[in-house]
Amino acid sequence: MTFPHPHQPDVGFDGGDLDCGNGLLLLIRKHIDPLPRGGLLEIRSTEISVDEDLPAWCRMTGNELVSFLREGKQRSFLVAKGKLAERSAVAIAAPSVSAGFEPVVVKPMTEFPPVAPAPGIKPLSVMGIGSWPRPRWMLQAVHEHMEGRLDDASFHATADDAVRLAVQAQLRAGADVISDGEQRRDSYSSFVASRLDNCQLIPLTDLLPLVDDPEEFERELRALDVPAGDVRHPAVFGPLGRSRGIAVHEVDFARALTQQPVKVALPGPYLLTRTMWMECISDRAYDNRDDLARDIVRVLREEIACLLAAGTALVQLDEPVLSEVVFSGPASQRSFMCGALGEKADTPTELAFARDLINAVVAGFPRERLAVHMCRGNWTPDETKALAGDYRPLVDTLGQLRVGTLFLELATPRAGEMEVLKALPDDVRIGIGACNQKHAHVESVEHVVHHAEHAVQLFGAERLLLTPDCGFATFADNPLTSAAIAEAKLATLAGAARILRERHGIAV
Repeated sequence: MTFPHPHQPDVGFDGGDLDCGNGLLLLIRKHIDPLPRGGLLEIRSTEISVDEDLPAWCRMTGNELVSFLREGKQRSFLVAKGKLAERSAVAIAAPSVSAGFEPVVVKPMTEFPPVAPAPGIKPLSVMGIGSWPRPRWMLQAVHEHMEGRLDDASFHATADDAVRLAVQAQLRAGADVISDGEQRRDSYSSFVASRLDNCQLIPLTDLLPLVDDPEEFERELRALDVPAGDVRHPAVFGPLGRSRGIAVHEVDFARALTQQPVKVALPGPYLLTRTMWMECISDRAYDNRDDLARDIVRVLREEIACLLAAGTALVQLDEPVLSEVVFSGPASQRSFMCGALGEKADTPTELAFARDLINAVVAGFPRERLAVHMCRGNWTPDETKALAGDYRPLVDTLGQLRVGTLFLELATPRAGEMEVLKALPDDVRIGIGACNQKHAHVESVEHVVHHAEHAVQLFGAERLLLTPDCGFATFADNPLTSAAIAEAKLATLAGAARILRERHGIAV
């Protein structure tokens, strides 16, 4: 059946009886992203709810519903990417889009490559948590690459320049351990969807049909201080595979720029399970979230093995959703926190699940080269929007993690008293948050020394590392501060570290 739309579509697909909350938006995103602005997509559907949901999605995402036709149960929607007025007079070639969800067969890793040596990380070392503000031209490249308008080679050439700037800034500030600033990532966690097989990035706006309270979710999106359509979320549509590295290429390039130890952050297994498990989508490939979690553990172990073989000094697993488990609402309540929309069990069950996943990922790897970071939310400078509560309900779980370092948010009053952490095992290093990345104000060296000295008295100087509370640009489009302020804050930490090393006899 051919529908007489006023314009000829460039590409189209038949969504059958899928509704917007059951996979149709994934297919729309798969087909519309490769189109240029003004490109036309025809969506066919027999699902009545799409009549209301698709126009609402178009309004939310800034795309234009050009035409809507219906004959019997069959519906046809013609949607312009952006506005129809942006359509070029030049003919648009239909993008190549694979039909359906194809499982990717990946050979199991029977043995890991040997761990390569790396420079040691000394007590009171200064480092960022991971992300660094991206230049405007890097942000443009990220979006063009995600939308299929910038090829891999051009994207990585652009990213190489951004990484050079981020590394140089950290070195100027006096950081002892360097990251690549996560310049190639759209966010600290969702970027994995662009690296793993059978994973897809979808804008947060596409998740509206999946949440219990869309109006509340929209209010939370506005707290991002950035268009929600620019922030993307990983969705699983087939068995996860790792046919290429997740972050090894980041480390390889960063290590070529400096002799300093290089760290890299990966989203942790509990975070990925909570963000990727959405019942209406994930059940196409997995019967339950435990099955999904097993594959997440597998791909993370494969990645860590390759990172350590490449000489990475420290692999950090980001697990901020641990704070959502204990500080948010009832167990049945979904939360925006880091995109963790999946339902959760009661708090003790969730904490045990998270502990077991993390320990499964790190089992057998050198503990001193592994870390976990957690905070209470880092998507807005407004402190009132983030979660609050001390580490008391988390300290037992943190103490059972088989990693050598815990990077903990401690500069903000939202994190509570440092004394609670005295219960942690004596052989765990603690990276204390000693400056607040949410504030434009640059703390004084004296302030940081006073804060860190309190930690020295509690834990001993040999166990301490100095960091900001979290990354400076967790979400690429929503940096918490400028690159200049980020550099100044790291320089303050480095100045405080010099005083503390001399005071406590720590060799440089």
